[in-house]
Amino acid sequence: MERKIGTKTERTIIKTYKKTCHSDPDIFSSGEESLILRDFSIASLFRNDFNDVSKINELINKFGLTEKKLERKIRSTTVLGVIHNGVAALGGDGQVTLGNTIMKHNSMKIRKLLDGKVLVGFAGSAADAFTLLGKFEEKLDQYRGNVERSVVELAKDWRTDKYLRKLEALLAVVSPDKTFVVSGTGDVIEPDDKIIAIGSGGMYALSAAKMLVKYSNLTADEIVKEALKVASEICIYTNDKINVETIGK
Repeated sequence: MERKIGTKTERTIIKTYKKTCHSDPDIFSSGEESLILRDFSIASLFRNDFNDVSKINELINKFGLTEKKLERKIRSTTVLGVIHNGVAALGGDGQVTLGNTIMKHNSMKIRKLLDGKVLVGFAGSAADAFTLLGKFEEKLDQYRGNVERSVVELAKDWRTDKYLRKLEALLAVVSPDKTFVVSGTGDVIEPDDKIIAIGSGGMYALSAAKMLVKYSNLTADEIVKEALKVASEICIYTNDKINVETIGK
């Protein structure tokens, strides 16, 4: 039985979502509207879009949409990117985890695009990630290698497209002079220090990389390798079979 969308706050979310994310607001049935409200990744977009944040949070909690319960399982990997002394490096571990089981030890999670001028790493569902990699490559061709424009346009499509918004992955993008993290919520993050990390062990690797950049004489690829080794010693979803690709000297 379909649940009736009744409260003012719920109707506001549905109405705003249709207007901002779809050119055809009449494509939804009442059942699909219920799914919108039950999708945390969509509902969370409205936390900052409404003045009365407490009502939005109350609605999210009403449906049991806690971050812990519906957190996207973007784990099972660690990817780290660094630009240091004119060299860009992006690396990832090789472990593939299915539930609580390690399925593979030497997976390659880094890809070179645009004739080796752009590096991309992914965390999350492999099938979803390859779909997004294909879309990103199309954007690079469309915008003639403009990486910044391409990641922004990819994020727009990822957030608003009826099918793409269901893809569960994160992308780490490294060009010769810029680094980006791209997510399905429309986020395009460009860190000031040009160090990025995604995945379950991302914060461990990020912390280690920041210290190595500041207090060591290691090269960019050496920093990535050592930082990922640190993450592999802490994160159970990350191993020490590390692959690193570089751009530059």
